[in-house]
Amino acid sequence: MALKIEIAETKVILLNLLICVIIFYSVYYVVLCVCFTAFRLQMLDGLAPFDFKTNPSWINPNYLVLIVSLEITYFVSGLLFVLVVEEWVWDYAITVTAIHIAITTAGSGLISMICVGQSLAYYLFKDNFIYPVLDYF
Repeated sequence: MALKIEIAETKVILLNLLICVIIFYSVYYVVLCVCFTAFRLQMLDGLAPFDFKTNPSWINPNYLVLIVSLEITYFVSGLLFVLVVEEWVWDYAITVTAIHIAITTAGSGLISMICVGQSLAYYLFKDNFIYPVLDYF
């Protein structure tokens, strides 16, 4: 008896992953708005999941809102991922979490390093700047 596993096409997997990421961040911002209202905080920062300036303290209401909203988001997203990926929830949940961690830890630093470094390299070496040959790709 052979084990038959049907492997989805890469496009389907990437589309499902994109849908799951959109679901995750949509749920996060909805839950974040509800938590900000419930905790009666005055200012809602749009960059809340990427906030590195909030003091991590259990008596800080901004920190509590971030933690509570993230935990509720993981719970609700797990339920909604079932509608998109059926039984592969664990795989997409791990991947969305890895994407979230990569964006929050390296996102802004990586983007600024690339933009500033590449711009400086272009202006310093624009007379002999090497453009990649993409004919063979």
